[in-house]
Amino acid sequence: MESLEKRSNNSLYGYNHHNQYETETIDQYGLYREDEDMPMSMEEKSLVRKIDFFLMPIICTIDFLQFLDKSTINYAAALDFKQDLNIDGRQYSLIGSIFYLGYLLFQLPNNYFLQRIAVGKYIGIIVFLWGSVLVCTAAGTNFSQIAAMRFLLGFFEAGVYPSLTLLVSTFYRRSEQAARLGAFWLCNGVALVVGGLITYGIDQMGNARGLPKWKWIMIILGSITAFVGIFSFFFLIDNPKSPALHLNAEQEILVEERTRDNAVVRTTNIKKEQIMEALKEVRFWCLCFSCLFINLQNGAMTTYNTQFAMSFGFTGLQAVLLSVGTGGADILFIVGAIYCVHKTKQTIYTAVGLMIIDIIGLILMLVIPITHVKLLGFYLAWSYCAAYVLMVTSISNNVSGYTKKIFYNGVLMIFYTIGNFCGPLMIVESQAPTYIGAMLGYICANVVVVILLLIARWKMAVINKERLSSKTVVMTHVEDDLSDIQDSNFLYRL
Repeated sequence: MESLEKRSNNSLYGYNHHNQYETETIDQYGLYREDEDMPMSMEEKSLVRKIDFFLMPIICTIDFLQFLDKSTINYAAALDFKQDLNIDGRQYSLIGSIFYLGYLLFQLPNNYFLQRIAVGKYIGIIVFLWGSVLVCTAAGTNFSQIAAMRFLLGFFEAGVYPSLTLLVSTFYRRSEQAARLGAFWLCNGVALVVGGLITYGIDQMGNARGLPKWKWIMIILGSITAFVGIFSFFFLIDNPKSPALHLNAEQEILVEERTRDNAVVRTTNIKKEQIMEALKEVRFWCLCFSCLFINLQNGAMTTYNTQFAMSFGFTGLQAVLLSVGTGGADILFIVGAIYCVHKTKQTIYTAVGLMIIDIIGLILMLVIPITHVKLLGFYLAWSYCAAYVLMVTSISNNVSGYTKKIFYNGVLMIFYTIGNFCGPLMIVESQAPTYIGAMLGYICANVVVVILLLIARWKMAVINKERLSSKTVVMTHVEDDLSDIQDSNFLYRL
């Protein structure tokens, strides 16, 4: 592997830091040879444990509830929701899609609020608001009212993924981020498992206290979410130097080093040049359209999860229990993806492999007329979730500059939203049970995703080689808040 003596410590430290790291070598993939295996000091281990303790349980819980809450419409469909409100197949698709219209409209305001408001307080507010909206959804009596509540649910949930990703990239070194991002995305799989079990339990309740079963799932989950929002407002830390961490003098210094490593320095100044820089990047558009195309399938999977299982010949309650298996598949794929990246140091190649598994799964669902083979294909098709996690991880690792990072994540969420909005609309009830038009569309879209990811990787690899071959050493400081293009010492992780 092509490598050379590290020219400068600036991309990590922002100054000449004469210590053991000066003899490291750095390769064309943007990785220090010892980056993953470098032993931590006892103080840094203690610091990371503190951060994990105060941060990860809350953000994992928020992510878990976010996925579970937006999926309530899927579980409600198995609890006679459509029959009670006389909602037909087309209206159900619109209810699934309109969530993402609200999601889309909040993305630009979300970018502004993230740079202007303390992230912890902001997250607490939006979590409380969407929990309250979910409770109110149970009061809906017709299509229009449910659609309005779903729009508001999407509107308030829209800020959560960019906010949580920003927190992870603020607190953790680049080498630590894949596992942490994977951990809270893993909660989506856990939500699928728990959601299926909760729905089964509520089905056994019957219409308790005269309320239809589908209303109970919204009331229960919405109330829990609203409470978590209040808790997060007061206790979610958003500053690596938070008094809650009780840092000693050595850990204060470590926080400075870690901040330089992850290249995230919070600023309230919006740097327009970083936004223009992003818009000119081929990589930016490759990742944005990858996000759009991969989420066509995601919109359908989250809205029609139980309906897909029912199309294989299972009853409504059986389909709910089979959704537990989709959660298990999601968890296994994400854990496997994190392990592969840890061993191979190849984030995008691993994502491409997962997309190929997804394509195979969709083909099995479409062409094999055997129930159990279709079910296997259905589970394999959930590998796209792990691929998306790795794509988000790549952006977290490879985009520096506070404004640029927020802009990248914000625009990515716009494309995420468009994909999720369009995905359910591709499902045509008259094509059941194969939904051939939608399935062919998802397969073609995923092939395009593979091509776009490979192009993005190639562009970053070219820049890495150019920077490694350069003899020029440019002294930079992390406080300058340089973007990955402006900082000639920055190397991309591929």
